[in-house]
Order: sequence, then C-alpha cells, then structure tokens
Amino acid sequence: MNRIYLDTSVFGGYFDTEFELWTKILFDKIIGGEYKVIYSKLVDIELTPAPEKVRNLANSLPLSQLELIEISDDAFELADQYLKENVVGKTSRSDCVHIALATLNNADILVSWNFKHIVNINRIRGYNSVNYKFGHKILEIRTPREILEYED
Repeated sequence: MNRIYLDTSVFGGYFDTEFELWTKILFDKIIGGEYKVIYSKLVDIELTPAPEKVRNLANSLPLSQLELIEISDDAFELADQYLKENVVGKTSRSDCVHIALATLNNADILVSWNFKHIVNINRIRGYNSVNYKFGHKILEIRTPREILEYED
C-alpha cells in the first residue's frame, strides 16, 4: 500500500470543478483502504481558515488510513535548504515544509494540485536535487490524476 502525503491543495480540489473528479476518486480509494495518508499538523494549520466543508472533508478521513505526523525541526531545516538553493522563493516556505515532511517521513508520493510551487518539473527537480545532496530519497511528486490507475 502506498503511503501518500496530501498537501492542503488536495482537500480544496475536492470542491473545485477543475479538480473534483480525480480528487473524489482519490478520496474514495483512501476510504477504501488503497492508500495510507501521511497527515501533517501543517495541513491542519493551513485548513484553519478554509471553508467548513473543506475542514470537514479532512476530518472525515478514517483514522485507520491516517499516519499523523508533527512538524519537526528537521523539516524546517530541510525546507530552508530548498529555499537556499532557490527552488522556490521565500514566500513559499510552507510548500517547502510540506515537501520536507513528505521526504523525511518516507512518503511514497507527495500529492498536490499546486502547479506553481510543487507539481512543476523544474520545482520537482530542484527539491530532489536538494534531497539527493543531503542523502534523502528522491520524492515522487504528482497530482491525484497521475497516481490513479485507469480502470476498464
């Protein structure tokens, strides 16, 4: 079973007409036990100002499918390395923390709809060059659509 890290954009994508189809399929598969979700405290923090329906979606995930993680000093340090290497600008620090948390907690895949700062070939290469430089594994970064298998 793949362990996936969901960033905050995936929860909002559930209610966005552009992303809802693939996001709903992903959530059905999570609820069905096909994926284990690495769920970070950072997602909770970022969802605080979100609409109630988005927060309720996050709270509806079955605990049996969640691996709850805290934000660590190591994650902040790795995130700062991404910034030092100019993978993204300083205003994207929280995105870097998501990448760092997924990396340090050995996620199989980080799943996101954030094309500007995360699911972008140049960003992915940048994050992974830093991961490689510091002895971490290469992180798969994909959209929900990219990780779902097509069914006949």
